[in-house]
Amino acid sequence: MAAARVLILRAPGTNCDVETGYAFERAGAEVTSCHVRALCEKPGLLQEHAILALPGGFSYGDDLGSGTVLANELTQTLAEPLHRFVERGGLVLGICNGFQILVKTGLLPGKSYAPANPAEPPGATLTFNDSQRFEDRWVFLRVEESTSPFLNGERGRIVTFPVAHGEGKFVARDPATLQRLEEARQVAFRYVRGDGSQPSYPDNPNGAQNDVAGITDETGQILGLMPHPERHCLPWQHPRWAREGLKEEGDGAFVFRNAVKHAK
Repeated sequence: MAAARVLILRAPGTNCDVETGYAFERAGAEVTSCHVRALCEKPGLLQEHAILALPGGFSYGDDLGSGTVLANELTQTLAEPLHRFVERGGLVLGICNGFQILVKTGLLPGKSYAPANPAEPPGATLTFNDSQRFEDRWVFLRVEESTSPFLNGERGRIVTFPVAHGEGKFVARDPATLQRLEEARQVAFRYVRGDGSQPSYPDNPNGAQNDVAGITDETGQILGLMPHPERHCLPWQHPRWAREGLKEEGDGAFVFRNAVKHAK
Protein backbone atom coordinates (compact mmCIF):
# COMPACT_ATOMS: atom_id res chain seq x y z
CA MET A 1 0.00 0.00 0.00
CA ALA A 2 1.32 3.44 -0.94
CA ALA A 3 2.22 5.80 1.89
CA ALA A 4 -0.19 8.60 2.70
CA ARG A 5 1.09 11.86 1.24
CA VAL A 6 1.25 14.93 3.51
CA LEU A 7 1.79 18.51 2.35
CA ILE A 8 3.41 20.74 4.99
CA LEU A 9 2.60 24.37 4.19
CA ARG A 10 5.14 26.97 5.28
CA ALA A 11 5.56 30.72 4.97
CA PRO A 12 8.12 33.29 6.17
CA GLY A 13 8.21 32.90 9.96
CA THR A 14 6.98 29.31 10.12
CA ASN A 15 9.30 27.41 12.47
CA CYS A 16 7.67 24.07 13.31
CA ASP A 17 7.47 22.59 9.81
CA VAL A 18 10.42 20.23 10.23
CA GLU A 19 9.12 18.81 13.53
CA THR A 20 5.62 18.40 12.11
CA GLY A 21 6.98 16.65 9.05
CA TYR A 22 9.07 14.35 11.22
CA ALA A 23 6.00 13.40 13.31
CA PHE A 24 4.12 12.45 10.14
CA GLU A 25 7.10 10.51 8.77
CA ARG A 26 7.30 8.51 12.01
CA ALA A 27 3.64 7.67 11.47
CA GLY A 28 4.46 6.27 8.02
CA ALA A 29 3.62 9.21 5.75
CA GLU A 30 5.45 10.61 2.76
CA VAL A 31 6.00 14.31 3.47
CA THR A 32 6.45 17.25 1.11
CA SER A 33 7.33 20.72 2.42
CA CYS A 34 5.85 23.51 0.32
CA HIS A 35 6.15 27.30 0.51
CA VAL A 36 2.80 29.06 0.23
CA ARG A 37 3.93 30.97 -2.87
CA ALA A 38 4.66 27.68 -4.64
CA LEU A 39 1.21 26.39 -3.73
CA CYS A 40 -0.41 29.60 -5.01
CA GLU A 41 1.40 29.09 -8.33
CA LYS A 42 0.43 25.40 -8.49
CA PRO A 43 -2.74 24.81 -6.41
CA GLY A 44 -3.13 21.38 -8.04
CA LEU A 45 -0.48 20.15 -5.57
CA LEU A 46 -3.25 19.92 -2.98
CA GLN A 47 -5.06 17.25 -4.96
CA GLU A 48 -1.89 15.13 -5.03
CA HIS A 49 -1.91 14.81 -1.23
CA ALA A 50 -4.23 13.31 1.36
CA ILE A 51 -3.32 15.54 4.31
CA LEU A 52 -2.54 19.26 4.56
CA ALA A 53 -0.69 20.47 7.66
CA LEU A 54 -0.27 24.08 8.78
CA PRO A 55 2.47 24.03 11.44
CA GLY A 56 3.25 26.46 14.21
CA GLY A 57 5.46 29.51 14.19
CA PHE A 58 4.98 33.19 13.45
CA SER A 59 3.89 33.36 9.81
CA TYR A 60 4.81 36.74 8.31
CA GLY A 61 5.96 37.76 11.78
CA ASP A 62 2.34 37.94 13.01
CA ASP A 63 2.70 41.62 12.13
CA LEU A 64 -1.05 42.15 11.66
CA GLY A 65 -2.08 39.60 14.29
CA SER A 66 -1.31 35.92 14.62
CA GLY A 67 -1.94 34.10 11.35
CA THR A 68 -3.77 37.02 9.75
CA VAL A 69 -1.55 37.61 6.71
CA LEU A 70 -1.29 33.96 5.70
CA ALA A 71 -5.02 33.48 6.32
CA ASN A 72 -5.78 36.37 3.95
CA GLU A 73 -3.39 34.93 1.37
CA LEU A 74 -5.14 31.55 1.51
CA THR A 75 -8.60 33.13 1.39
CA GLN A 76 -7.79 35.33 -1.59
CA THR A 77 -5.79 32.81 -3.63
CA LEU A 78 -6.55 29.25 -2.54
CA ALA A 79 -10.09 29.24 -1.13
CA GLU A 80 -11.59 27.14 -3.92
CA PRO A 81 -8.77 24.53 -4.06
CA LEU A 82 -8.91 24.19 -0.26
CA HIS A 83 -12.67 23.61 -0.28
CA ARG A 84 -12.32 21.03 -3.05
CA PHE A 85 -9.57 19.31 -1.05
CA VAL A 86 -11.86 18.95 1.98
CA GLU A 87 -14.89 17.96 -0.10
CA ARG A 88 -13.00 15.00 -1.58
CA GLY A 89 -12.08 13.79 1.91
CA GLY A 90 -8.71 15.45 2.56
CA LEU A 91 -7.61 16.01 6.15
CA VAL A 92 -6.32 19.35 7.44
CA LEU A 93 -4.30 19.83 10.63
CA GLY A 94 -3.47 23.25 12.06
CA ILE A 95 -1.18 23.52 15.09
CA CYS A 96 -0.79 26.76 17.08
CA ASN A 97 -0.22 29.37 14.35
CA GLY A 98 -1.83 26.89 11.95
CA PHE A 99 -4.93 26.81 14.18
CA GLN A 100 -5.04 30.59 14.18
CA ILE A 101 -4.83 30.57 10.38
CA LEU A 102 -7.64 28.03 10.00
CA VAL A 103 -9.90 30.06 12.27
CA LYS A 104 -9.18 33.30 10.43
CA THR A 105 -9.86 31.71 7.04
CA GLY A 106 -13.23 30.45 8.31
CA LEU A 107 -12.28 26.79 7.72
CA LEU A 108 -12.78 26.49 11.47
CA PRO A 109 -15.21 26.15 13.09
CA GLY A 110 -16.70 25.52 9.63
CA LYS A 111 -18.86 26.79 6.77
CA SER A 112 -22.12 26.66 8.71
CA TYR A 113 -20.71 29.07 11.31
CA ALA A 114 -19.96 31.81 8.79
CA PRO A 115 -22.04 34.93 9.56
CA ALA A 116 -24.80 35.77 7.10
CA ASN A 117 -23.69 39.39 7.21
CA PRO A 118 -19.94 39.86 6.54
CA ALA A 119 -19.98 42.80 8.95
CA GLU A 120 -20.81 40.43 11.82
CA PRO A 121 -18.00 38.78 13.82
CA PRO A 122 -16.85 35.31 12.69
CA GLY A 123 -17.98 32.13 14.40
CA ALA A 124 -14.91 32.09 16.63
CA THR A 125 -11.51 33.63 17.06
CA LEU A 126 -8.26 33.25 18.97
CA THR A 127 -7.19 36.32 20.90
CA PHE A 128 -4.62 37.49 23.45
CA ASN A 129 -3.99 35.34 26.51
CA ASP A 130 -5.64 36.60 29.69
CA SER A 131 -2.20 36.77 31.26
CA GLN A 132 -1.15 39.31 28.60
CA ARG A 133 2.08 37.39 28.19
CA PHE A 134 3.56 34.70 26.00
CA GLU A 135 2.79 31.32 27.62
CA ASP A 136 5.43 28.64 27.21
CA ARG A 137 4.65 25.62 29.39
CA TRP A 138 3.42 22.01 29.42
CA VAL A 139 -0.31 21.51 29.90
CA PHE A 140 -2.72 18.64 30.43
CA LEU A 141 -5.46 18.03 27.87
CA ARG A 142 -8.45 15.73 27.71
CA VAL A 143 -9.41 14.26 24.36
CA GLU A 144 -13.12 14.95 23.96
CA GLU A 145 -15.82 12.93 22.21
CA SER A 146 -15.50 13.57 18.49
CA THR A 147 -16.10 12.03 15.07
CA SER A 148 -12.74 13.30 13.83
CA PRO A 149 -10.37 10.71 12.30
CA PHE A 150 -7.51 12.44 14.11
CA LEU A 151 -8.97 11.41 17.49
CA ASN A 152 -10.28 7.95 16.71
CA GLY A 153 -10.26 5.69 19.77
CA GLU A 154 -8.78 8.31 22.12
CA ARG A 155 -11.89 9.72 23.83
CA GLY A 156 -11.31 10.56 27.50
CA ARG A 157 -7.54 10.18 27.38
CA ILE A 158 -5.47 12.69 29.38
CA VAL A 159 -2.35 13.78 27.51
CA THR A 160 0.39 16.36 27.97
CA PHE A 161 1.54 18.72 25.21
CA PRO A 162 3.52 21.96 25.41
CA VAL A 163 2.04 25.33 24.50
CA ALA A 164 3.92 28.36 23.20
CA HIS A 165 1.70 31.27 22.20
CA GLY A 166 0.65 34.81 22.98
CA GLU A 167 -2.76 34.70 21.26
CA GLY A 168 -4.30 31.35 22.14
CA LYS A 169 -7.53 32.24 23.94
CA PHE A 170 -10.45 30.58 22.14
CA VAL A 171 -13.56 32.77 22.03
CA ALA A 172 -16.86 31.95 20.31
CA ARG A 173 -19.01 34.65 18.75
CA ASP A 174 -21.77 34.27 21.36
CA PRO A 175 -23.02 31.75 23.96
CA ALA A 176 -25.28 30.07 21.39
CA THR A 177 -22.32 29.41 19.09
CA LEU A 178 -20.29 27.96 21.95
CA GLN A 179 -23.19 25.71 22.97
CA ARG A 180 -23.62 24.55 19.39
CA LEU A 181 -19.93 23.64 19.15
CA GLU A 182 -20.28 21.58 22.31
CA GLU A 183 -23.47 19.83 21.19
CA ALA A 184 -22.05 19.11 17.72
CA ARG A 185 -19.01 17.44 19.34
CA GLN A 186 -16.64 19.85 17.62
CA VAL A 187 -14.58 20.47 20.75
CA ALA A 188 -11.59 18.17 20.25
CA PHE A 189 -9.27 18.98 23.17
CA ARG A 190 -9.93 20.67 26.50
CA TYR A 191 -7.47 22.01 29.07
CA VAL A 192 -7.70 20.13 32.37
CA ARG A 193 -5.72 19.56 35.53
CA GLY A 194 -3.58 16.47 35.76
CA ASP A 195 -6.44 14.56 37.43
CA GLY A 196 -8.89 15.59 34.70
CA SER A 197 -10.72 18.20 36.79
CA GLN A 198 -11.61 21.71 35.64
CA PRO A 199 -8.55 23.95 35.43
CA SER A 200 -7.70 27.51 36.29
CA TYR A 201 -4.57 29.42 35.29
CA PRO A 202 -1.96 28.18 34.50
CA ASP A 203 -3.55 24.81 33.64
CA ASN A 204 -5.72 26.76 31.23
CA PRO A 205 -2.83 28.91 30.02
CA ASN A 206 -4.80 31.50 28.05
CA GLY A 207 -8.30 31.78 29.55
CA ALA A 208 -10.04 29.96 26.68
CA GLN A 209 -13.83 29.74 26.94
CA ASN A 210 -14.97 26.38 28.32
CA ASP A 211 -11.25 25.49 28.48
CA VAL A 212 -11.27 24.78 24.73
CA ALA A 213 -7.79 23.89 23.43
CA GLY A 214 -8.77 22.58 19.98
CA ILE A 215 -11.78 22.17 17.71
CA THR A 216 -12.81 20.49 14.47
CA ASP A 217 -15.08 21.57 11.65
CA GLU A 218 -18.50 19.96 11.13
CA THR A 219 -17.01 17.03 9.18
CA GLY A 220 -14.20 16.26 11.62
CA GLN A 221 -11.73 16.39 8.73
CA ILE A 222 -10.24 19.71 9.85
CA LEU A 223 -8.58 19.84 13.27
CA GLY A 224 -6.96 22.84 14.91
CA LEU A 225 -5.35 23.03 18.34
CA MET A 226 -3.10 25.46 20.19
CA PRO A 227 -0.84 22.93 22.01
CA HIS A 228 1.92 21.18 20.04
CA PRO A 229 1.50 17.40 19.63
CA GLU A 230 4.56 17.26 17.33
CA ARG A 231 6.70 18.37 20.28
CA HIS A 232 5.70 15.25 22.20
CA CYS A 233 5.72 12.47 19.65
CA LEU A 234 8.88 10.97 21.18
CA PRO A 235 8.69 9.77 24.81
CA TRP A 236 11.89 11.51 25.93
CA GLN A 237 10.62 14.91 24.79
CA HIS A 238 8.64 15.19 28.02
CA PRO A 239 10.68 16.93 30.73
CA ARG A 240 9.67 14.39 33.42
CA TRP A 241 10.33 11.19 31.51
CA ALA A 242 13.27 10.24 33.73
CA ARG A 243 11.08 10.49 36.85
CA GLU A 244 7.88 9.02 35.47
CA GLY A 245 9.40 6.34 33.27
CA LEU A 246 9.87 6.11 29.54
CA LYS A 247 6.67 5.41 27.60
CA GLU A 248 6.56 3.54 24.31
CA GLU A 249 5.78 6.79 22.47
CA GLY A 250 5.02 10.43 23.18
CA ASP A 251 1.44 11.48 23.84
CA GLY A 252 1.13 13.39 20.58
CA ALA A 253 1.98 10.49 18.28
CA PHE A 254 -1.62 9.30 18.00
CA VAL A 255 -2.72 12.49 16.22
CA PHE A 256 -0.39 11.81 13.30
CA ARG A 257 -0.80 8.03 13.34
CA ASN A 258 -4.60 8.26 13.18
CA ALA A 259 -4.45 10.77 10.33
CA VAL A 260 -2.11 8.60 8.30
CA LYS A 261 -4.14 5.46 8.98
CA HIS A 262 -7.32 7.19 7.84
CA ALA A 263 -5.67 8.61 4.73
CA LYS A 264 -4.44 5.15 3.72
